[in-house]
Amino acid sequence: MESLHPIRILTVCTGNICRSPVAERLLQAGLDQVLPGAFEVRSAGTRAMVGSPIQPLSADIIRTYGGTPEDFSARQLTSKILRESDLVLTMASHHRGEVLQLDASLLKRTFTIREFARMVTALEERGDAPPSGSDYTQLWRELPARASSVRHLVLAAKSSDNDVADPYKQGAEAYLRMEDELAPAILRILRYARLSMQPS
Repeated sequence: MESLHPIRILTVCTGNICRSPVAERLLQAGLDQVLPGAFEVRSAGTRAMVGSPIQPLSADIIRTYGGTPEDFSARQLTSKILRESDLVLTMASHHRGEVLQLDASLLKRTFTIREFARMVTALEERGDAPPSGSDYTQLWRELPARASSVRHLVLAAKSSDNDVADPYKQGAEAYLRMEDELAPAILRILRYARLSMQPS
């Protein structure tokens, strides 16, 4: 089943070569398994290393989880890219701030990825399931508002719990930390996507 208007998800970090490409490629791979053609996941950087490929250790993480790191070129975040996005998932709180500086109208559609993962888990736990036969496009376009309604239930103990650490120019240990912070969030979002596509 393919949609003429896929749900557009944007992941954002700084250089667009370490964190946001991992989120992009793994979300895309997972969502393609849920419903092929229904989602389009892209990424951008607030200070992108435009044209650069994914960093090798990030590429290794993508492959580990079954994604494809090839054919990637870093790009700079712009207002136009944001306007085309249904959901914006940033790698850190300061990226969220930079997104909103470019386009304040995205306030209710922009979250850090770790925060959003906790929100959809809270929706799942309180039984906020979509009705049987729901249109997935409508469901996912309404999801940011529904997620925001449980924000107060999933506040981070400390602000750094919303962020994915930047491993750029650091060793393998920093990339493992990034993976430990990012992968569980991606898996939670994919779990919610699977559940949201099942009849209630």
